[in-house]
Amino acid sequence: MDTISLCQLAALAAASTLVGFSKTAVSGANTISLAVFAAVLPARESTGVLLPILIVGDLLAVLVYRRHAHWPTLLRLFPAVAVGVVAGTLFMLWADDAAVRASIGAILLFMTGVTLWRRRIAEKGTGNGGDTGSEAGTGAGTGSETGTSTGRTAARGYGVLGGFTTMVANAGGPVMSLYLLSAGFRKLGFLGTSAWFFLIVNVSKVPFSVGLGLIDARSLLLDACLLLFVLPGAYLGRACVDRINQKIFDRIVIGATVVGGLQLLLI
Repeated sequence: MDTISLCQLAALAAASTLVGFSKTAVSGANTISLAVFAAVLPARESTGVLLPILIVGDLLAVLVYRRHAHWPTLLRLFPAVAVGVVAGTLFMLWADDAAVRASIGAILLFMTGVTLWRRRIAEKGTGNGGDTGSEAGTGAGTGSETGTSTGRTAARGYGVLGGFTTMVANAGGPVMSLYLLSAGFRKLGFLGTSAWFFLIVNVSKVPFSVGLGLIDARSLLLDACLLLFVLPGAYLGRACVDRINQKIFDRIVIGATVVGGLQLLLI
């Protein structure tokens, strides 16, 4: 982190802006930021630098969507997420930069596959013309399926995987998106629940990241330079969320994520 060029700093600033945008508009855009940070910085250290930036984005998202969270779902998820975070922390204890880099690449590709699979299932379920769970109107939705036995089992599985991926690569977004959509959340309920979820989880990760040496004075100094770029991204996302051509944007995000994941795996 001592030899970051001006071009690399510009790439990190753009990725930070995309964090803000993703938190208030399209969560899938965040995977590009993960790939950029891991490509510019040492992969292991990149997770610690990115975490405070994500927390600021989460705070902005909570300010916008705070009234629409479904707390029973959050309380059901957190114990399993804690298990996943601990497992991810243990992995980070022995993993070197090459292992973390490969893990982030693999997680990005896996999450892309999960996202494509989810969309294919949603299209079949709606006859390719109906509304999906996150886009069907603006009602908050409360995820009625989460209280069933199947829902509790799903919460445990998604929670552990989400906790592990968010600790290792800050990549728990696609996992939680899949869970909330499969549970029947609609737009506002989805945004409010995910905003509170990631704020609480990311803040809880800070002591683990400090203990692993991923957050230190140098990483915080770099964060201080990048945090200002989150605000315009969040504002732009909030202003554009209803105007974005979702299909085209999603294709760009997925394509960039695949390229970033392959780069981390192969280079």
